[in-house]
Amino acid sequence: MLASVLRAKALNMYGTIRWLRLLPSRNDISCRPNPPRANRALGRGSLPRRAATEQGKPRLSRGLRALLGGALLWLVLSPALALAAADAGFTRFIASLWPEAEAEGVSRATFDAATRGLEPDYGLPDLELPGRPTTAAPAQPEFVQVPATYLKEASLARLAQDGQRLLQTYRPALSAIEQRFGVPAPVILAIWGRETDYGRYTLPYNAVRVLATQAYVGRRKDQFRSEFILALKILDEGHVALKDMRASWAGAMGLTQFLPSEFYKHAVDFDGDGRRDIWTSVPDALASAAKQLKDKGWQTGLRWAYEVRAPQNVDCTKGIPDITHPVGEWLGKGFTLARDARLAENELAQPASLLQPEGIYGPSFLATANYFVIKEYNFSDLYVLFVGHLSDMISGALPFATPWSAASQLRTADVEAMQRKLTAAGFYADKIDGKAGMKTRAAVGAYQKSAGLKVDCWPSGNVLRALSGGH
Repeated sequence: MLASVLRAKALNMYGTIRWLRLLPSRNDISCRPNPPRANRALGRGSLPRRAATEQGKPRLSRGLRALLGGALLWLVLSPALALAAADAGFTRFIASLWPEAEAEGVSRATFDAATRGLEPDYGLPDLELPGRPTTAAPAQPEFVQVPATYLKEASLARLAQDGQRLLQTYRPALSAIEQRFGVPAPVILAIWGRETDYGRYTLPYNAVRVLATQAYVGRRKDQFRSEFILALKILDEGHVALKDMRASWAGAMGLTQFLPSEFYKHAVDFDGDGRRDIWTSVPDALASAAKQLKDKGWQTGLRWAYEVRAPQNVDCTKGIPDITHPVGEWLGKGFTLARDARLAENELAQPASLLQPEGIYGPSFLATANYFVIKEYNFSDLYVLFVGHLSDMISGALPFATPWSAASQLRTADVEAMQRKLTAAGFYADKIDGKAGMKTRAAVGAYQKSAGLKVDCWPSGNVLRALSGGH
């Protein structure tokens, strides 16, 4: 592979040198016959046509041409040579991990089988490569798409219909899972539907190669080093065959997308075959997802959120996880349930936070503790809304009562720039991650208040321009 890269670069280099006239063309250096005798006999005023056209041009010496050509060739080929050295370094790096794998209980046979002929995948995102700028993680749809795009009702309706069918197919297992972990079957099915389209989506990468590459040149090397070792342990224990260990670009595996460390914390052998098979066993994968939610604090019998209509004078800056009131208290402040449902006393007493994914536009929600448990599975408000709403639709619920409004979403880099400016101005104190979550939206609203702007808590281009000193 490297040879073909070098060959291609050399050909490109040769064309560049010809264009610069630093080297003769291929025709110039071929073995041509001597010019006709008549041309050799021509006098000073009768030069051959080619020589005449080049008369008066500055000519570089052969030594200088070779020096310049070699320098330019090195500039073009040096990144490829750096990667060649990196490949050798990768082999040494993998070999150096054997003591850690052995300490984790991995056999030498498994280590050798999984790493024999292993090559890094430098096409992955989130890498730091020599001679190249750091590659960013791909823009996940839940962080760059507007809610109306991410939460398309047509897609949700299709998944809900499939989920209702699967609810019947796996009812015995789902009932047993719910009884054991307290997580409703529709919620678990919704996670499966969102993560891999109920198993129809084939994960594109070799998990061992992904984790090894990320451990070697990824931006989170230490994390992926341990994930790589645990992946080898999974293979050694026989939970999955090497050929079936497929993953996302970040190493998440199986029907419900677990990193190896999550596998060892939460995976369950629910079908009783002696393996925790989250790759092909639906009962194992769904039970493992339920256990992960339970381990992270899922409360049995509690909804994930309630859709509400916000009052006209709503203060959107209050929409952060740290501000909670009982659901009944929110309703006493002018919020109303979107579907005019009646809540039991225990529901009215549950603490909840205000969630407005589009600021004052679009639907509003009162998010319970279970909302934030799902968010531990994937740290995105839109992800939680997708899973929660899909689970409701599997149970027969209608689409959201209030339609989505926003037509555009800032790019991740722009949101990151906004977060930096909000931090510098004293309005934001959370992670600079380019993700417009609850705290970022509240900080936008606080800035808008201070600047005398319309307070809508929506991170728009107008807000970024105002923060940058524009109008």
